[in-house]
Amino acid sequence: MSEAKYPKSVCVYCGSSSQVNRRFFDEAEKLGKLLAQNNIELIYGAGGIGIMNAIADAVQQNGGHVTGVIPRFMVEAGWHNEHLDKTIVTADMHERKSTMAELSDAAVALPGGIGTLEEMLEILTWKQLGLTTKPIVIVNIDGYYDPLLAMLKQAVQEKFMRPVHENMWTVVTCADDVLEAILNAPEWDKNQKKFAAI
Repeated sequence: MSEAKYPKSVCVYCGSSSQVNRRFFDEAEKLGKLLAQNNIELIYGAGGIGIMNAIADAVQQNGGHVTGVIPRFMVEAGWHNEHLDKTIVTADMHERKSTMAELSDAAVALPGGIGTLEEMLEILTWKQLGLTTKPIVIVNIDGYYDPLLAMLKQAVQEKFMRPVHENMWTVVTCADDVLEAILNAPEWDKNQKKFAAI
């Protein structure tokens, strides 16, 4: 793999809980180190705790650049990381998500809660509708996303989605495989949006 082929920036969706198993922190830190080592900017939600904070710290500790995007009400609540290279404050959650998508060349979902699930499903919806063609990687650490992946499979089986839609994302089980998954992601033609309706 050639470094020149790597994306310039990657958006990472992940949880902000500080109570989760250490293995999730380990993978977030590993991914942050890999991004920094390959000169890939981290775009994330600017959170100052949990896995969100862990990946940002790992990027910066390894010489990488981090841009955080966070709505004003979260800044006012003190939920943001104050030590990022760049922080973009948005008016609301909708602007936050669109800004993160615009700034990044690929999206990666580490384990997280309802916010992470919502962000990941929204970017998948945009891809289905042809609003983005960027690679999307789901990091299924220890089977965390097995129920969601089963639900997506069922949506295809029940014909709420087409089989081609399963090419919108790539699943890996650890941080070490994320960059290769981005490089080898199936090409997505925005004209596939014609298949959004069944």
